[in-house]
Amino acid sequence: MPEGFAGAIFDVDGVLVDSPHEQAWREALRELMEGDWSDIRDRTTWSPDAFTPQVYQRAVSGRPRMSGARAALDHFGVPDAAERTIVYADRKQTMVVDLIEAGRFEAYPDALRLVLSVRAAGMRVAAASSSKNAGLFLRRIRLDTFAAEHGLEHDFVTPGLSLLESFDVDISGRDFAQGKPHPEIFLTGAQELGLPPERCFVVEDAVSGIQAARAGGIAALGIARADDAQALAGAGADLVVTSLDDVDTDQLTQGRLVSRH
Repeated sequence: MPEGFAGAIFDVDGVLVDSPHEQAWREALRELMEGDWSDIRDRTTWSPDAFTPQVYQRAVSGRPRMSGARAALDHFGVPDAAERTIVYADRKQTMVVDLIEAGRFEAYPDALRLVLSVRAAGMRVAAASSSKNAGLFLRRIRLDTFAAEHGLEHDFVTPGLSLLESFDVDISGRDFAQGKPHPEIFLTGAQELGLPPERCFVVEDAVSGIQAARAGGIAALGIARADDAQALAGAGADLVVTSLDDVDTDQLTQGRLVSRH
């Protein structure tokens, strides 16, 4: 690459925030299977223990809500999945908002350190999540408090600065014609950052997100928080780490995604 990276595009759920989305998807389906849908439960492969983190990562994570709901129902062989998708998606949405408002989430410290590092290096940053709930998280996370607690001093960290306010661009939750693994969301992020795709890199935790980045000609950094490093690498990630602290940030301005180790 003749020029280094000038922009970083972050997914939110599973990358920046340990969100209750997975819990909400799992519990919403359990409520339905043990309640309104109990009559069809024996015709599916669902059980209380079957909706594992691996199933979530493979079938649901990174997809828009309706697409994720349908994918989960198809995974468990739920009859009449097309007709049941809206009910499931709505149940999940109600549950996740309740969990967010109850403060049942936290930011990943390694991700916040990476956001601060790339901004300090002069890069522009964007949040690009399929979730319409991303803003609820980003507004509640205080980047100034985090920096102070960890002894990180940057001129751009002003009193009261939220994680949302630290981004140059936020396109989370928009209704794109095609969801991940189509690259539209990340190409839009690069465009609104004012950068060509090849000058950006994407930070993702989902296979569909890695595929979307690569389909758009954007470098992909995979963060394996669910014991899925092999799957992210197989999807085409340029680098896979289990902690974003392992990324050699000094090399980013040279256009290289490499580990410190």
